[in-house]
Amino acid sequence: MMQTHGSEAPRAGTTTTMDLEGDRALVITRAFRAPARLVFEAWTRAELVRRWWAPRSHGVEFVACDADVRVGGDYRYHLRHPRGDVIFYGTYREVEPTTRLVYTQCLEGHGDAAVVVTVTFTERAGVTEVVSREVYPSASVREAALASGMESGMRESLEQLDELLGSML
Repeated sequence: MMQTHGSEAPRAGTTTTMDLEGDRALVITRAFRAPARLVFEAWTRAELVRRWWAPRSHGVEFVACDADVRVGGDYRYHLRHPRGDVIFYGTYREVEPTTRLVYTQCLEGHGDAAVVVTVTFTERAGVTEVVSREVYPSASVREAALASGMESGMRESLEQLDELLGSML
């Protein structure tokens, strides 16, 4: 298992780790100094997702952000990048408010091979640990995702979420 740590300067007590698990999974872990109900809300309410999910330094901005957060509901995040538009979409498979989400994630124009994402939110003493486990359809799809530069974008997005949560307290 490979583990990497970010070089960002997070708020005290927070770090982001990324672990490769087997040949198809990626596990991202981050602690936020905020209650699980707020972290879950920021993760699922479209108007809040728009404020943190797109890494600003990459010149990415939201065109549209829609999320019907219920079992069988769909989401669609339309992002504008300097190199062109990118659309992520999927369907919610499990929704347990404040504790767990399971959903598919597809990238428009790259076939229907879905990544299955399971996110858990565990609160202890006002700190919420978020673990996002992404299972890719194949090792080559995971490698392509990693090669795309997604790690730096993910780290920046989680920093932006941390800032948003700090403003919500």
